[in-house]
Amino acid sequence: MKYNGESIAEFLIKNAAGDAISFHMPGHKGAEIYKITGHSDFLRNMVDLDITEIPGADNLFHADGIIAETAKAYSRIYGVKKSYLLVNGTSCGIVAAILACVGEGERIIMARNCHKSVYNAVRLGKINAEYVYPSLVEGMAGAISPEDIEAAFDRCPDARAVILPSPNYYGICSDIKAIVKIVHDRGRVLIVDQAHGAHLKMMEGVADLPLSAESSGADIIINSTHKTLASFTQSAILNVNSDRVSEEKIEDVLQIIESTSPSYLLMGSLDVNRAIIEEHGDKLFEEWAKRVNRFYDEASRIKGIKVMEDIPLLDKTKLNIDGSQLGISGSRLASMLSDRNIIVELATGSIVMCMTGIGTTDEHIDRLIEAINEISKEAGDAYNNCEEHEKDISEKVWTMKHIAGNCSGETMRVSLENAEGMCAADYVIPYPPGVPLVCRGEIVTKEDCEYVLNLISRGEDVLGVDDCGRIKVYKELK
Repeated sequence: MKYNGESIAEFLIKNAAGDAISFHMPGHKGAEIYKITGHSDFLRNMVDLDITEIPGADNLFHADGIIAETAKAYSRIYGVKKSYLLVNGTSCGIVAAILACVGEGERIIMARNCHKSVYNAVRLGKINAEYVYPSLVEGMAGAISPEDIEAAFDRCPDARAVILPSPNYYGICSDIKAIVKIVHDRGRVLIVDQAHGAHLKMMEGVADLPLSAESSGADIIINSTHKTLASFTQSAILNVNSDRVSEEKIEDVLQIIESTSPSYLLMGSLDVNRAIIEEHGDKLFEEWAKRVNRFYDEASRIKGIKVMEDIPLLDKTKLNIDGSQLGISGSRLASMLSDRNIIVELATGSIVMCMTGIGTTDEHIDRLIEAINEISKEAGDAYNNCEEHEKDISEKVWTMKHIAGNCSGETMRVSLENAEGMCAADYVIPYPPGVPLVCRGEIVTKEDCEYVLNLISRGEDVLGVDDCGRIKVYKELK
């Protein structure tokens, strides 16, 4: 995206003044949920709330006052042994969890579709990774199977821990309870990146959603409360859920990698989120579930539109909408929704993913249904009068990769058109979803190159590709 002359502040003010409907993170969806739950004072006084560790404000890294009390409240909400407030996002919680459980030169079993923060932790800790690959469901990355975790332990019995995302970006969860048994039978630790499922624990018994990782018995769970709940972006919660984990090690790593000037606005928003859940949660979660169910019911009657629903262990608060029956790619559908002032979280393959949250309202659902109805009618007419229909590349590019082995030596940059068959010397990471498409040491495929070129042509961000469309590769394999 080219610079258009406006400042960050100008953009934010202009964006806030618009009437765009958010089907992307954060989950609060704007100020309204703070207002209706009695937290207008927090919004009005935000600049004056931006403080440091003054007397009475407690200390994030030696909490024994107000911060400690909010953390204790989260441990009650999630039903865990101990909770930690995070101000550097779920990413710092993931890094802390891994470095606290796996030592230098040791092994970790990790899902290949983990977030880049997992890869960063592996790199920082000089840890050896053993990959397990997700299934492919309706063109999306699916669950990690218990059988594949078992097989990974057979290949790598000395692995110290397992980490995987559940739910993944699309809301597909893995069978955490079954995986917990396998991991614990081996005497190891299961870390769950529950960034996209911070709400699951609270919605147990309220909605037909998968069981949370906390209730399933995982040892460490990291939740991006900002993604689906009401805290501010970059705030999160790390939950310790068993005695297999050293709290002392977790705390030691957190104080190394988190800011020494933690934002009280972020911590304050975590406290407001806590209050909203404790004081209004029953009503809000029930209303959220009803709105999501209404969307599925009404969308199922829209001609040519397919909504992913019948997928095992799907968090249905993620609305995966497929317009391929009308010849519409995911990127085109996202653009058509944007033209109607509806902004989605993710477009990939034939699918757009609309992320609902605790702040999603009836109006949001109404506008989305109305827009999809309009698109169905318009695209249906165009589809019937057109011989060629849009195609896109699906999530299949994230499946099994070929690892070259021991790569070292000089590197160079080559254009994507010429990168096929070469060994990547850096990560190639589309944003979103923030999952490495190609890892260092993997062979770049034709499909990888086509996929990235497709993303770039649509103006999307891909880390690891320079302004000239080149990626870093090794000159030769060792």
